[in-house]
Amino acid sequence: MEIITFKHNPSFLDTFNNNNNNKFSSSASITHWSRIAAIFGFSPPCLKTHSFRKLMVTRASVAVEQQVQTKVSLIRIGTRGSPLALAQAYETRAKLIASHSELAEEGAIDIVIIKTTGDKILDQPLADIGGKGLFTKEIDEALLNSDIDIAVHSMKDVPTYLPNGTILPCNLPREDVRDAFISLSAASLGELPAGSVVGSASLRRQSQILYRYPSLKVENFRGNVQTRLKKLSEGKVQATLLALAGLKRLNMTNNVTAILSIEEMLPAIAQGAIGIACRTNDDKMVSI
Repeated sequence: MEIITFKHNPSFLDTFNNNNNNKFSSSASITHWSRIAAIFGFSPPCLKTHSFRKLMVTRASVAVEQQVQTKVSLIRIGTRGSPLALAQAYETRAKLIASHSELAEEGAIDIVIIKTTGDKILDQPLADIGGKGLFTKEIDEALLNSDIDIAVHSMKDVPTYLPNGTILPCNLPREDVRDAFISLSAASLGELPAGSVVGSASLRRQSQILYRYPSLKVENFRGNVQTRLKKLSEGKVQATLLALAGLKRLNMTNNVTAILSIEEMLPAIAQGAIGIACRTNDDKMVSI
C-alpha cells in the first residue's frame, strides 16, 4: 500500500486553490493529483478546495495509522529464560497452535521471558533462600498484573498453595518421572569411589544419596542443565543427578550414564509435569 503524508505546502496545494477554473496548472501537479486519485479513488476536480484539503489529510492520517499499527499478540506466555524453561514454553505454544489454528499466525503467541529469584541467586542452597516458589514468584506476579496471559511452570517448582487470583486449569502430558545418573568416571552411584563428590541442589536427592551411600559426599550444585554438565566435565564433581524429563525435552539424553529406578531414587512430587497457570477470572484463557 502506498502512503502519502500530507503537509501544508503553498507551492503544491495553492496551485489548485489559485486556479479559478480548478484545473491543474502544471504537468508536475497533474502527476501528483493522478497519484492521489489512484490511491484514494476519486477525481480531484469534482471537489471544492477546502473540503478536498480536509479529506486528504483525514484519509492520509487513517492510512498511516493502519500502516504502523502494531499487531497485538492473542496470547502472551510467561516463562523463565533457561533452555529447559523455553523448551517447555515452545512445547506449550505448539500444542496451542495444534488445537487452535488461528494461533498459527505469526505474532499470535508471544513468549515473555521473566527472570525469577531462583535464577538470580545461584550461590546459595534453595532451602536457605526460600525453597519452593523461587522459580515461580515473579512469573505469578506478572500474571496477576496482566503482563502475561498464561504461565508455564515445572510443577515440581510450584508451591502447594497457589497465589490468590491464579489457577492451574491444565497440565501437559507428563514425561518420564525418573532421575538420571550422569558421570564421566562411574557407571552408577554404587561404583563411585569413597569420597567422590556428587553435585545436587536437591535436598531430596542429597538425603537419599547419603542414606544409601554414606561414603560419598554431596555438594550444592546450582544452575541450569547445561551449566551443571559443564561443571561435571570440568571435574568439579564426579557425578550429578538430573531429571530425565528435562533431558528428554532438551534432546540431551546422550549425556545419561544410567536411569535410576523409582526404588533407587524417589522422584520429586510432580516431576516431569508442566503446569499452565492463568488468572482465576480469565474465562478466555481457561477455555483455551
